[in-house]
Amino acid sequence: MRYLPLTKADRAEMLQAIGVKNVNELFAAIPADIMKKSENQNLPPHKSEMEVEAHMRKYANQNLPATTAPFFLGAGCYNHHIPATVDYIIQRSEFLTSYTPYQPEIAQGTLNYIFEFQTYIARLTGMDVANASMYDGATAAGEAALMAMRVKPGRSKIRVDSSVNPQYKDVIHTNLRYHEEVEFVESSEPCDDTACVIIQTPNFYGNIVELEKLRADCTAKGALLVVVVNEILSLGLLPAPTVADIVCGEAQSIGVGMSYGGPHLGFFACKKEFIRQMPGRLCGETVDAAGKRSFVLTLSTREQHIRREKATSNICTNQGLMALAFTVHISLLGETGYKQLAQLNHQKATQLAERLGKVKGVKVLNKTYFNEFTIEVSGNSEIIVENLAKKKIIAGLPVDGNKIILAATELTSDENIETLADALTEELK
Repeated sequence: MRYLPLTKADRAEMLQAIGVKNVNELFAAIPADIMKKSENQNLPPHKSEMEVEAHMRKYANQNLPATTAPFFLGAGCYNHHIPATVDYIIQRSEFLTSYTPYQPEIAQGTLNYIFEFQTYIARLTGMDVANASMYDGATAAGEAALMAMRVKPGRSKIRVDSSVNPQYKDVIHTNLRYHEEVEFVESSEPCDDTACVIIQTPNFYGNIVELEKLRADCTAKGALLVVVVNEILSLGLLPAPTVADIVCGEAQSIGVGMSYGGPHLGFFACKKEFIRQMPGRLCGETVDAAGKRSFVLTLSTREQHIRREKATSNICTNQGLMALAFTVHISLLGETGYKQLAQLNHQKATQLAERLGKVKGVKVLNKTYFNEFTIEVSGNSEIIVENLAKKKIIAGLPVDGNKIILAATELTSDENIETLADALTEELK
């Protein structure tokens, strides 16, 4: 028997309170053509487990995995090598089964690696303090906007630069949609009622953004500066964005596979003066009754730990297992290895840009970039990318009608670059 705790009257009262006529209106954002039309989905008759597995393998074989083709797609999710040691460690039972410290005082191993994760993020970003991680980069950016509203109460503008990842902009806009007193503005120019300016570097098109002037503009208007970093490996080569008030973004590149878009690893760091408004939770170091080094949840300004109306966030947990994978991988690299990996990524991107720049009908648009840049092609970029996919080449992300965003990493071989260049030459004849 199903347990239904709410009566029809309860549900009617809830629907009235949130301003919708029926439950179906809650799903209005889902395109109608993918909504289930009825209970009968014309499913085939039952099959054995072996038959189902064989059937699903046929579907899987229709995919074009990054490991089996020249791969140049980035735009927020990057194809990097992950040492076997990472998976070995995170799959050990002491980590895999206890990655959320609901009983923090006895989860010392978990708190220890979260503390180390926070330390790495703080050092990479140049911020005073970092939290225990967030769901992904888009979530972190959305939480940064909400935090700015708390730090700057009464200010009615959240300004987001147009070159921020579109998916991040969507999440920020969603987070703000029910805050009627705050307006989402696509601009990087602060004004007197701006709570924060959110900018990404390298931006969605791969350009490296100079932050000093924007820092001065934000200071003059009393606004916070939020810097989003979509590719955390760039901080191994580019200077830390120390002029920011909040630095957040995606750390998937280190230790975490692409996994069809998730789970990923958001990070969040800020200046010490704003720590009480930081979302999520924070692990700290102390000593126990015997004077031994130990760890505690120092700050938990979220609804699971304090009164709901005083919570800074409804983020219910951190990405503990992904944070562990990051921490293991970056520990294996060390500071020197991290910088070398970043340099290798930039070298591969430079090699790719120089080669594609020689292809007739291709123009490289970036003057600066890390491991990702944008090209303009003499044709419809969506059609070109689709045609190259049929040739088993994943050629990047088509945007703006005639542009393609491409990424190169340490996994991009010389052969991959030549294959793409030759295919584009043929396609653009």
